[in-house]
Amino acid sequence: MMAGRIQRVRHELKRRELQVAKVDYLAPEYVAITFKGETLHDFVSASYDDHVKFLISDEDRRDFTPRSYDPVAGELTIEFALHATGAASDWARHALVGQSAFIGGPRGSMIIPMDYAWHVLAGDATALPAIRRRLEELPAGAKVQVLVAAEAASQLQFRSEADVQLQLLDDTAALLAAIRALQLPAGEGFFWFAGEAAVAAQVRDSVFNDKGHPRDAARISAYWKQGASGHHEDL
Repeated sequence: MMAGRIQRVRHELKRRELQVAKVDYLAPEYVAITFKGETLHDFVSASYDDHVKFLISDEDRRDFTPRSYDPVAGELTIEFALHATGAASDWARHALVGQSAFIGGPRGSMIIPMDYAWHVLAGDATALPAIRRRLEELPAGAKVQVLVAAEAASQLQFRSEADVQLQLLDDTAALLAAIRALQLPAGEGFFWFAGEAAVAAQVRDSVFNDKGHPRDAARISAYWKQGASGHHEDL
């Protein structure tokens, strides 16, 4: 299926039992957990925008971005932004090497070409794994603007061969203001955002209505919603 230049592919949905192989705190409230397991032998993550279901229990499931997957080592890394409360944060904060975990998916991938004239990547702490993965994938010469409001961002590396302009904002209000003030470059580009639902709705209105950016060259997602658990929605 094609929407503009975007390719959507489906993957076989599987439940996979894994074991924690490594726990690495990249910032005080941000942890990368690497998993191993024989069930990863046919794991596929074709896009930085992919999601797996992290199965905290049979009833409690949360979406997370596969930060990286090494098919040779058979290792999958997922990064967790730790909040004061929350089932996923609590699990990640106390994760130990050898501990079991279950994931499902990705159900599919939205493959976004890398040869756009420009890229915008924006969001809060929940967007950091996807943004950092995308930056590592983009080639030299790609033009990228990154806007992030996350306390952990100042302590993380943003590695890329692309030409990156990075803005670290203090809070959501500053992030929204920066996006509204952003002058989208000339040429065909792709706009990507992930964050809280109410914020994502305002970003959507700014990008599509105020800036007139085409909807088939953007993805704006609510990765979470204030007062709700397990929320994920594409706007």
